[in-house]
Amino acid sequence: MRIAVFSDVHANLPALEAVLEFVRGLALDHVLCLGDVVGYGPHPREVIALLRESKIPCALGGTDVRVIFPVPGPKKSPETEAALSWTREQLGDEEKAFLRSLPPLLKLQTPFGRAKGFHGRPDDPEARFPLFEGEAALAPLLDSLRASLILTGGSHVPIFRSLSRGYLLDPGSVGLPLGGEPGADLAVLTVSPEGVKSRFYKIPYDYAQTAFDIQAWGLPERIARIVRTGQPQGPED
Repeated sequence: MRIAVFSDVHANLPALEAVLEFVRGLALDHVLCLGDVVGYGPHPREVIALLRESKIPCALGGTDVRVIFPVPGPKKSPETEAALSWTREQLGDEEKAFLRSLPPLLKLQTPFGRAKGFHGRPDDPEARFPLFEGEAALAPLLDSLRASLILTGGSHVPIFRSLSRGYLLDPGSVGLPLGGEPGADLAVLTVSPEGVKSRFYKIPYDYAQTAFDIQAWGLPERIARIVRTGQPQGPED
């Protein structure tokens, strides 16, 4: 079984278009999106329309939550709150309904066992999965998930770990990569009864166009810099 996995589109239409064009050229059994469909980027309506058209299963992401639901607790930075507020204003009822319909958890049966996909943690899409913890520290969380293949988004950096009880993947970010190089991140998994192999791709696209659109809409310059460089610029990136 071959599975393409991507995450953290963040309303970056040229990046999403490039990824979907690339996966169309692959022999795949499934394509999954792990959330953060919107937020920060300049194309929320267009990204939602393309994902709806593609019928790709998507999980609910943390920025998706903040766009469509009132979230208690501390606010993000003024810059971030302004970008999320702008995103809310761009979306109509149908688009907000699409985001509300996204499940927090995706499930898939593979030749190696059950796969579960989500953004952040299964109980909180805004949290970060402890991707680099040792297996002893991860054990309670892994036991609660009861899955052989765990797919999570949110780090914006491609990560694949082979564990004694299965595999752990974060595919990176389509729209706001933080791995030090611009371009859209994609992971393709090859799953057999014996195990899982992962291949990461960096898909080129016209990131200058996305950066231009971010500036044209008056969105934070920090976001445009990340799109152009793939470099984190602050504590919230």
